[in-house]
Amino acid sequence: MSRIEEKFLETFGEEPDLVAAAPGRVNLIGEHIDYSDGFVLPFAIKDRTLVAARKRSDSTVRIASAQRRNKVVTVDINQVKPGLKGEWERYALGVLWSLGVKDGVDLMIDGHVPLGAGLSSSAALECSVATAMNHLFDLGFNLEELARLTQKAENQYVGVPCGIMDQSVSLMATQGSALLLDCRDLSTKNIPFDVASSGLELLIIDTQAHHALTDGGYAERRASCESAVAKLGITSLRELTIEKLQESSALLTETEFIRVRHAVTEMKRVLDCVDALSASDFEKVGQLINQSHASLRDDYTVSCPELDTAVDAALAAGALGSRMVGGGFGGSAIALIQASKTTETIKAIEKAFSQKGFKAPRFFTSLPSQGAELLSRR
Repeated sequence: MSRIEEKFLETFGEEPDLVAAAPGRVNLIGEHIDYSDGFVLPFAIKDRTLVAARKRSDSTVRIASAQRRNKVVTVDINQVKPGLKGEWERYALGVLWSLGVKDGVDLMIDGHVPLGAGLSSSAALECSVATAMNHLFDLGFNLEELARLTQKAENQYVGVPCGIMDQSVSLMATQGSALLLDCRDLSTKNIPFDVASSGLELLIIDTQAHHALTDGGYAERRASCESAVAKLGITSLRELTIEKLQESSALLTETEFIRVRHAVTEMKRVLDCVDALSASDFEKVGQLINQSHASLRDDYTVSCPELDTAVDAALAAGALGSRMVGGGFGGSAIALIQASKTTETIKAIEKAFSQKGFKAPRFFTSLPSQGAELLSRR
């Protein structure tokens, strides 16, 4: 019996019907453009959230977490709708609501994706629950439908206006590849992402400046993009080129212009990065990663001192490229480095953080991993 099954039995007194899992993610490039119908290039990390689930014969929903001992959230499924107060369990309840689950269920959550680190712990939770419910109740949703439904849960139930990228890669990723995702129609293409054979490593730096996307900063930036779309009379920023943007700059406020400039240039960087990866041109990949960070820092203004320090220190230590990842305002950065310089790079970043009085960062690496899956079923 696995750890989560033991926790389920200990908490609810019976064994679960099934166990499912879904991973967090790192986005190699393509930040803050999923809600503008852009292209993104994320991959799933090895850290996952697991959920054990069991059908009930009544309308009661009970949710517990292996990380929160002796606390069980209990609610009637008929009360589960947007506006219901709660904490972390809202992510799971939102999925039940968006998938249209009408029956009671017991859920045990065991999360291993670092919280607030920009690695999409929320999507890992949502997608693990969605995968479990899809199998438990034979709902028949495909992966694209599950991605849209889990996004709906976060948008309408939790209240975070996220795009579709995090849920899509958590559900659709395959081992050994980054996922080129067209956020307009959710079509995907696996892009082999093998840095190890070139003596490289992708270092993930959790700054431990933890972010919260419900505080309004994310929503304000998305609103700027949507306002620009309306003023320019287009369907999405996907339709713009940098030349068209400059020709139309008089129609936009200064803030709208720089927000849109990030989106337009970032979309091009994603496609250029795919070409560079196909040619194993990792120097070019590094340059594009650097350009992405500068754009996020200066045009989208979603970086922070800790993220900038991590990026600058990594580059000073010889990284080919480094940038913040995730929604911003904290969280993690990535650095494409020579594997032989991993220890040296980590020490340089730790020293830079110490000199500025920041909390010590955490470091880990991950190869592209498998997306959501059913682990066991009785």
